[in-house]
Amino acid sequence: MAQLPQRIWSDDDWEQIQRGYASQDMDEKWDVFVEGKVVFLHRSWTGYGVFAATFAPVDGGGWRIASAVVERDAERYGGTDDAYDCIMLELVITAIVLGKPAPDLRSKLVELTRRKSRSADSPAGLIQHSALGLRSDS
Repeated sequence: MAQLPQRIWSDDDWEQIQRGYASQDMDEKWDVFVEGKVVFLHRSWTGYGVFAATFAPVDGGGWRIASAVVERDAERYGGTDDAYDCIMLELVITAIVLGKPAPDLRSKLVELTRRKSRSADSPAGLIQHSALGLRSDS
């Protein structure tokens, strides 16, 4: 990926990220698992891998994404915009895996989606659900 999230995740966040996330119903769109220091993000319905992000420890504590790849086959993933992919990667980890509200990331997702689509008046909730889906708390 040409652009990577600049966020530093805490050591506690990294522990939770390592546990991954398994979708539990049809409204959930992401399955996330970790092998070593690589976080794999797959679409839940198709099983297609969309992102693979390699994490690295940060001096002084925490973790960051050191490198990442994104699927570019349009039949598997419709993303073609570096900024959109950067936001999606960070948003899935933050909102789905960690269960945090992430309002700033959600707003950026809506803004980027509206900018690249012909339907600039699409409701924010529809855009978010279409790309991100829901997260079960159970």
